[in-house]
Amino acid sequence: MKSLSIFMTGAAGGVGRVLAADLLEAGHRLMVTDRDLKLLKSYYSEAAERFGSNLSLQRLDITSYSSWKKSLEGFAKKQGGLDVLLNIAGYLQPGYSYNVDDSQIDRHLDVNARGTIYGISVASGLMKEQRRGHIVSIASLAGVAPIPGISLYSASKFAVRGYSLAVAQEMAPHGVQVTVLCPDAIRTPMLDLQKDYEEAALTFSGSRFLSARDVSHALQKIIIKGQAGKAPAEQTLPSGRGFLAKIASFAPSINMKLAGMLRKKGIKKQSSYKVEPE
Repeated sequence: MKSLSIFMTGAAGGVGRVLAADLLEAGHRLMVTDRDLKLLKSYYSEAAERFGSNLSLQRLDITSYSSWKKSLEGFAKKQGGLDVLLNIAGYLQPGYSYNVDDSQIDRHLDVNARGTIYGISVASGLMKEQRRGHIVSIASLAGVAPIPGISLYSASKFAVRGYSLAVAQEMAPHGVQVTVLCPDAIRTPMLDLQKDYEEAALTFSGSRFLSARDVSHALQKIIIKGQAGKAPAEQTLPSGRGFLAKIASFAPSINMKLAGMLRKKGIKKQSSYKVEPE
């Protein structure tokens, strides 16, 4: 595959760091961004020396439309176009609806929904003019079936999924592909923080946890399919859990019955979950 110009958010997180390393090894030109530039520089200091001009770092506040516009337009101009946008950044804090305050509501919607939608909106404008490009966003299986206990996260990821699928239809006539990846629980700091919240028991109900590398491999395959003009509008990971999530979403009454059984399984796995050192 040819070298692509790729712009990524959430590059200081678990999935972002693994994916960035894989994309750089594959020879792509990468702009990695995060809200914490100091942390970003500490993680990518060795890579910056090794990959030189193929790696750029930038602080990005994804909740600011003007920051998105300035960053994406600047990167596209420097690279002669924007081939791929990867929306990796995300936020999760467990909590029942009656226990969360306005700051938690705002944080989930600002980072997960508004931040991703801003990026898709700006990128779609640039790519429409190019008549090419691929926008890839991470949602969640919690954006396919509603998950109690992390309802704010679930709602924000439903928004990412819905917007992505709608924009995929809007952009198809312009040669631009849009994909939303909906993974199950991933063993990253986002999963670690849920260990001590009984509200998050359903997060732990799967047969196994995905690794950051599992997600990186899935995203790389999506990018490759995009270069062939065959990117899926949506992909779940793993597909089996994705199928169950879609059934649960189609039949909410069944979902409520299943949730009780899965919660028991999740509580057991949650109690034995061990946080792995980075």
